[in-house]
Amino acid sequence: MPRAFKVVLLVSLLALVALAGVVAGCGSSSSSSGSSSSPSAGATSKAYKIGITQIVTHPALDAAVQGFKDALAEKGFTNVTYDAQNAQGDMATASSIAQKFASEPLDLILGVATPTSQAVVKAVTTTPIVFTAVTDPVGAGLVTDPKAPTANVTGVSDLQPVTPILQLVKQLKPNAQTVGIVYNAGESNSVFIVKQVEVAAAPLGLKVVKATASTSSEVQAAAQSLVGRVDAVTVIGDNTAVTALESIVKVCDQNKIPLVVGDTDSVKRGAAAGYGFNYTDLGKQAGYQAALILSGTPIKDIPVEYAKNLQLSINETAAQAQGVTIPADLSSQAVNKF
Repeated sequence: MPRAFKVVLLVSLLALVALAGVVAGCGSSSSSSGSSSSPSAGATSKAYKIGITQIVTHPALDAAVQGFKDALAEKGFTNVTYDAQNAQGDMATASSIAQKFASEPLDLILGVATPTSQAVVKAVTTTPIVFTAVTDPVGAGLVTDPKAPTANVTGVSDLQPVTPILQLVKQLKPNAQTVGIVYNAGESNSVFIVKQVEVAAAPLGLKVVKATASTSSEVQAAAQSLVGRVDAVTVIGDNTAVTALESIVKVCDQNKIPLVVGDTDSVKRGAAAGYGFNYTDLGKQAGYQAALILSGTPIKDIPVEYAKNLQLSINETAAQAQGVTIPADLSSQAVNKF
């Protein structure tokens, strides 16, 4: 090979090596930049403080809170201090919690259920707020347009169709003509659900009998007032009634009245059957929204989401105690059996 050609070849090879190094360096820089812009990158290096305001203690809402925390951890937000407050069903306490959060330098607030979310939205106008387990966010005054939030609020609704729950009444007791509903008339989400129940009941040939309880201590008396007046009892999305569910179960067991409900945990606690969402998953949806907000995504770009995957649950032991038998075809459809 001529010497001149060897020199040219060597120079060309050196140039290619140098160019490859430049390209590799650029690729490394780009990858690092992309990683730091993702919700999980760098999140653990910064400390965050999040306030949680919850209306009452019961398993579904507790599961939503845990799901929220799990989702944030999954996205890399592990250096988080949570200030968890519980109003224990008292609206004055919910307002006090909201005022407390309004005066503190929080990075974000989680509102759990409608009453506490309403209180915190009223008191806090700058700190980002994410709600969960809220049935009717528009009717509750939390957002105007769920598809395009305009203030500092977005979240996840647990709005569910009530017709499948009422159909359970007919499946468990085909000759049923009346269904009682226990609820707190002071909760806007419950008032909304009752209206939905009344609309859905008529085509099924059911008349709705209402029994109200403003506190958990009044729930048993409300349930007792339905005895002799209804063929079945239902509880759908009412925090007060769910908190004292065992007292409703007791009345239904003693009087052979089937209880159908709108959440999975209440079936586990003694209702005959029900349709519901997984509230851990509901909380995770809210947690993912929070991760986006803490990563810099404007709330206006995070629309309100709705719960997914309605599941049928049955409790054969409870059904027998309440004087009914779960039909085989219904049992075969159940996702959860207790």
